[in-house]
Amino acid sequence: MLQIQGFVFNFASENTYILYNENKNAWLIDPGNMNEQETQAIESFISDNGLKIEKILLTHAHIDHVLGLQWAFDTFKVPVHMHQDDQEVLDMLQASGMRFGFPVDPVKADITYISEGEVLELDGEQFKIYHVPGHSPGSVVYHNETQKFMISGDVLFEGSIGRTDLYKGNHDLLIDGITHKLFILDDETQVFSGHGNPTTIGFEKQYNPFFK
Repeated sequence: MLQIQGFVFNFASENTYILYNENKNAWLIDPGNMNEQETQAIESFISDNGLKIEKILLTHAHIDHVLGLQWAFDTFKVPVHMHQDDQEVLDMLQASGMRFGFPVDPVKADITYISEGEVLELDGEQFKIYHVPGHSPGSVVYHNETQKFMISGDVLFEGSIGRTDLYKGNHDLLIDGITHKLFILDDETQVFSGHGNPTTIGFEKQYNPFFK
């Protein structure tokens, strides 16, 4: 049985997730920790629960989702999984930090590119990967069909969608991807977003104002 622990980090109230199972094997998703207190929160949870981080996953590479990425890679020494189309976004990290008024070093990590249709496994639990660009060019969603939940990053939120006015954003692409890849899934599927509260596919199909 998979469990999800969320943390709210940094200036953007970004959701970082740790996904883990009864074998104590875990994935760290979108490490957004940007200071010692936030890093300690992750370290304490991992230590207290005896977890082993096997993968680092990115839903996308915007600055608020990767502020702790170098720390995560250096600490756990496992590859970072992301879509190739967001490599250029990750490469812009230093410039993004300057725009927000604080220094950020470029990330030096082993990157494993993932693609639409691939399946990642955590001790037999399968996660399908959906490429849903529009918020960023390489945004992906990780979907577990067995337990009916997904990690959606900034693709879909409770009552909203990801911004499309950022670099290489595309409103029509995002709407199309959500409609044809996510809204065809079971209505009970839980959506763990990159910001804000969890929601469900059924709720968003009925009430999300971007799809009226």
